[in-house]
Amino acid sequence: MTSFPFAIVGLDLDGTLLDTSGDLAAALNHALSSAGRPTLSVEQVKPMIGGGARHMLAQGMAATGGCTEAELDVLQRRLLDHYQANIAVLTRPFPHALDALDRLAAMGVRLAIVTNKLESLARQVLEELDLTRRFAAIIGGDTMGPGKGKPSRIPIDAMIERCGGGRAAFVGDSIYDIRAAHAAGLPAIACSFGFLMQPIEELEADAIIHGFDTLIPTLERLA
Repeated sequence: MTSFPFAIVGLDLDGTLLDTSGDLAAALNHALSSAGRPTLSVEQVKPMIGGGARHMLAQGMAATGGCTEAELDVLQRRLLDHYQANIAVLTRPFPHALDALDRLAAMGVRLAIVTNKLESLARQVLEELDLTRRFAAIIGGDTMGPGKGKPSRIPIDAMIERCGGGRAAFVGDSIYDIRAAHAAGLPAIACSFGFLMQPIEELEADAIIHGFDTLIPTLERLA
């Protein structure tokens, strides 16, 4: 048994564990270019990340002139095909993330990913970065069914069940993460280094970290 106060620590993927912004921006820009739209910078794309590929694409199209649902259908396929083929070109874990995961695992904490990314893509990027084995559960935006991604509590509840139960906390960078964790009754930690859609204070997280080197002491304080 571990003396650590949490048996399970769940993490969002994009903007929390991994800096996927370069590869996601490239995929979005591929879709925008194919529609004759101007491309966007990585910094412009970052606030669009977190709600899934279609949400990101819709925001990118809105920023460059708008579109119909039919156009989104076509362009989403182009975006996903490009992203799947180039999923880990620039993507890397954030600094100190793997050290924190190693320390948590050494204390017997079970780790999980809950993301609004399609589960297949989440598993692909984790596999290409040799990270899959670290996680007891990997839940994507489509895992629990349509409309059951974050901010619903459903994937958080599933995370706890798949990890065998116990006291849990969640770490993320978006309002979707914090609301999902709170809806499930979990303390939520916000990452200031993530792909923020709004000032981090507005997320109303229970704590804020500015790097993974402070995650474990922050979890201990939350307990």
